Amino acid sequence: MTRPLLRIHGLCKSFGGIVATDHVDLDILPGIIHAVIGPNGAGKTTLIAQISGALKPDAGQIEFNGRDITSLSTPRRAQLGLARSFQVTSVFLPMTILENVMLAVQGTAGHSYRFWRPAHKDPEMLDEGMAYLQQAGLADRARHLAAEMSHGEQRQLEVAMALAMKPRLLLLDEPMAGMGLEESARMIRFLARLREQTTILLIEHDMDAVFTLADTLSVLVHGSVIATDTVQNIRANREVQHAYLGEEHA
Repeated sequence: MTRPLLRIHGLCKSFGGIVATDHVDLDILPGIIHAVIGPNGAGKTTLIAQISGALKPDAGQIEFNGRDITSLSTPRRAQLGLARSFQVTSVFLPMTILENVMLAVQGTAGHSYRFWRPAHKDPEMLDEGMAYLQQAGLADRARHLAAEMSHGEQRQLEVAMALAMKPRLLLLDEPMAGMGLEESARMIRFLARLREQTTILLIEHDMDAVFTLADTLSVLVHGSVIATDTVQNIRANREVQHAYLGEEHA
């Protein structure tokens, strides 16, 4: 039996009287795209924040690659192979597209950011940065400012920056948020190509994207996982239809 890359057990987080995650149990197997869906306020982003280390859980345990990481910091988790993108684009707009990826490459290589200038001229690091942009379909615009990119292109760049961290698990928090149909289709193709490269935990409201990409699907409602199964079985699950999907997705 394949050992989960990420194992979450009994994860709880409350904000005052509001329960955001309620004894969440979740296993993420290696080499797949595992999507988590749920209505607004279900606790999806809070769950991702706890996995990445941005939020400390009130109770429960998080294991990554067989190691308890519950108490580890976000940078330490990143060193172990956890990378995250956010709901809100977090690229450096005054810098070029290549420079943004180079910052991620440089950080992974262990260089101090004060030595950015020499590292930026390093041919190996430049080549590596261009390789990630090639994956994202952005290599032809490498020297353009990030501020000149469309919203969808900025989201692609953010994923490329996360890939530069060489993650074993990539946490994506609504990568299609705010995109039009063409931009969403481009992002779906990009993420589908990453399936052979890294395991992905995907939080996403775009159900067409979820149904296209996901190998396994978990449904989070009121902070609790009510179902985890294949996309086909989740779509046929009456409890899920009632709680979230609606009859139009049945």
